[in-house]
Amino acid sequence: MNVDVNQLRTPEFWQNFAPQLHIADLSFFRNLQLLKLSPDELETVAELMKVEGYFQAHFSSSPELSVNYALLAQTVRSLVAANLSPVFAFLYDEFWVPFYKLHRIISTLLGGEYFFLPDFWVWNVDPAKGERGWRPHRDKGRWALLPDGMPRSLTVWIPLSNATTLNGCVYIVPACDDPTYGTEEEADWRFEYSSIRALPARPGEFFMWNQAVLHWGSKASPRGGESRISMAFEFQRADVQPPFNQPLMQPLGIISFEERLKLVAKQILQYKSMYQLEPELQEFAESLIAVPTSGTVAISE
Repeated sequence: MNVDVNQLRTPEFWQNFAPQLHIADLSFFRNLQLLKLSPDELETVAELMKVEGYFQAHFSSSPELSVNYALLAQTVRSLVAANLSPVFAFLYDEFWVPFYKLHRIISTLLGGEYFFLPDFWVWNVDPAKGERGWRPHRDKGRWALLPDGMPRSLTVWIPLSNATTLNGCVYIVPACDDPTYGTEEEADWRFEYSSIRALPARPGEFFMWNQAVLHWGSKASPRGGESRISMAFEFQRADVQPPFNQPLMQPLGIISFEERLKLVAKQILQYKSMYQLEPELQEFAESLIAVPTSGTVAISE
């Protein structure tokens, strides 16, 4: 890393790193506006989730729902330039806000009460380095489906820059075209290649998919231009027992800097097989998650 690891423990370091962003600032969330869909739109996305396993939509263009995607993408690129994991971006309030804005949709799809799972990541897929997204996988597999095909858990994926077929957009096999989807044979992939669907996207759009659908991030081409910046968070129904992962987080809750740092450390360790992890950073992360977690401060809807 390009910084002293002990500096990473202090909110002052992170505030100086990105002075335009906020860290566990309750006042920043007071005017939070949630995305609203009509009953017909909610019915449509629920049907898509059940039949195809995913849907693509966009945030409203109204100022109340706007997010400064360029600033978030710039922050991620600055983290990478400093040789810091991009997942440290979740120390800042602004990276939580887009997921909070989707509260009503997530609640509808997950049957009412739900939790944020401690499963999240931020990607910087750089075409100049020939990088790729994560390889083909099902997030949690058939265990993430209810008998009626609706999700017990789901993933929300949000692009912070343009995601194209040249810089590593997501590809998916729709559930309806995947013969082993939701079955005991889900590790045996028998879909036709022509069923694979590319999911290019722009900032302001988002994807939700259930955690049994097969998907991956593609390898970027040298002709891909800007790096593909994106982030994702996972969610589960409140009645799932035992939880898919812990600690569970309440929706619309502000998590302290100290707890966010522990959550980031957990991500660094549980996804270490995806990236080369420096011993110093691994030791730092292990020391953080050894400390018990505390609660959150709720914000009103």
